[in-house]
Amino acid sequence: MKGLTNIEYVYFVGVGGIGMSALARYIRLMGKTVLGYDKTPTHLTNELIGEGIEITFTDDISELNSEILTPENTLVVYTPAIPSTNAILTYFSNHQFKLIKRAKLLGEVTKESLCLAVAGTHGKTTTSAILGHLLAECNMPVTAFLGGIAENYNSNFISKGTEITVVEADEFDRSFLHLSPDIACVTTMDADHLDIYGHEDELKASFIEFSDLLTDSNKLFFKKGLPLIGNSVAVNESADYEACNIKIRDGIYVFDLKTPEGIIEELKFTLPGHHNLLNAVTALGMAISAGTPTPCLSKALQSFKGVERRFSYKIKEEDLVLIDDYAHHPTELNALFQAVQEMYPEDQKLIVFQPHLFSRTQDFIEGFAESLAKFDEVILLDIYPARELPIDGVNSQWLLNKIDHKIKSLVTKESMAVAVEASNCRIKLLVGAGDIGAEVDKVVKYLKDAS
Repeated sequence: MKGLTNIEYVYFVGVGGIGMSALARYIRLMGKTVLGYDKTPTHLTNELIGEGIEITFTDDISELNSEILTPENTLVVYTPAIPSTNAILTYFSNHQFKLIKRAKLLGEVTKESLCLAVAGTHGKTTTSAILGHLLAECNMPVTAFLGGIAENYNSNFISKGTEITVVEADEFDRSFLHLSPDIACVTTMDADHLDIYGHEDELKASFIEFSDLLTDSNKLFFKKGLPLIGNSVAVNESADYEACNIKIRDGIYVFDLKTPEGIIEELKFTLPGHHNLLNAVTALGMAISAGTPTPCLSKALQSFKGVERRFSYKIKEEDLVLIDDYAHHPTELNALFQAVQEMYPEDQKLIVFQPHLFSRTQDFIEGFAESLAKFDEVILLDIYPARELPIDGVNSQWLLNKIDHKIKSLVTKESMAVAVEASNCRIKLLVGAGDIGAEVDKVVKYLKDAS
């Protein structure tokens, strides 16, 4: 990468972020010394430290080796998630260091390869993980930057070569417009991030602008029905790339893939839910477009294990099934319900949901209430604020009151495990994009100790 020619050190402010850490791993493999700051230690930051990346968890310039790091030899990478008041970021800014957003660096990295970009308000991580896995298993020279931990690799980074890159094209703050995609997809264009875009029409316009980055519209794959030009993708519905003859056999999908070139028969896919099947068809289309030999795709797809916190089984026993999932939008909750209902149609289902962001809760309050009411029992946690300050009147009690359901409650994180254990539902789901994920192992331990 030309911009790193004279750079010895790359400092990541927010290095523990899922997207930042994948880039940090890539830059380290390029032979640069990688350092970083993050607010709190996590399993991921522990892994990075183990790989030779020096990380500080104190936002203080005394933690910086200012004798070594200079504006001439250091590049600083940051994300919008880092507040402008961050002392380390402020130091770099005030001392004329070159600062670059994560999205811009990702764009620079991918310019020198065949870039496969996965966009959409839902499904990016799963689709990009499937795509990266298909290419890697078929011996294609691929580097994949993922927004989640792919279970086949126990990592958010796949490194099998540099001629092809797979990236998540993030619509948040229009980051995906920094990319130069050669092949791309748009999985969904549902309203989200309205705190950034203001209106759904602006969000859709941004996705259209992203799709226009392609020089060849035949290299675009999108969910049928979206206002785009290229290859439509569908499940059990006529499209350019279509999953048809779908059956469930031994708890997994078996289907045929119809493409413009013909039909690939008897593909097997282990992830439940039609939304995941749509993700798989999209990834298959992109892999074929990138020149992947089709005979190897069947075995590669069947071996895909999934992504952590995307319908992840934590307990799977005769009397109890516990599932961990990242869903944080009404559309994702509906997809989650479809998946769990298809797999367990006769069983009662409890959802424990932690709303993510005050603004998202406010924007989609009716949709959340309707989606959550489909489950047999609902438990809510307080809203996870992430980057936001509270909004007056927007809280989990307001959402709870909106849910048309008799069996519903609001609990604290500290009492969540007890409440989950007390439920008579056989299927129990822990759901949300906030720190509920950090509580899952505690709940698992509590339930196993109680049994």
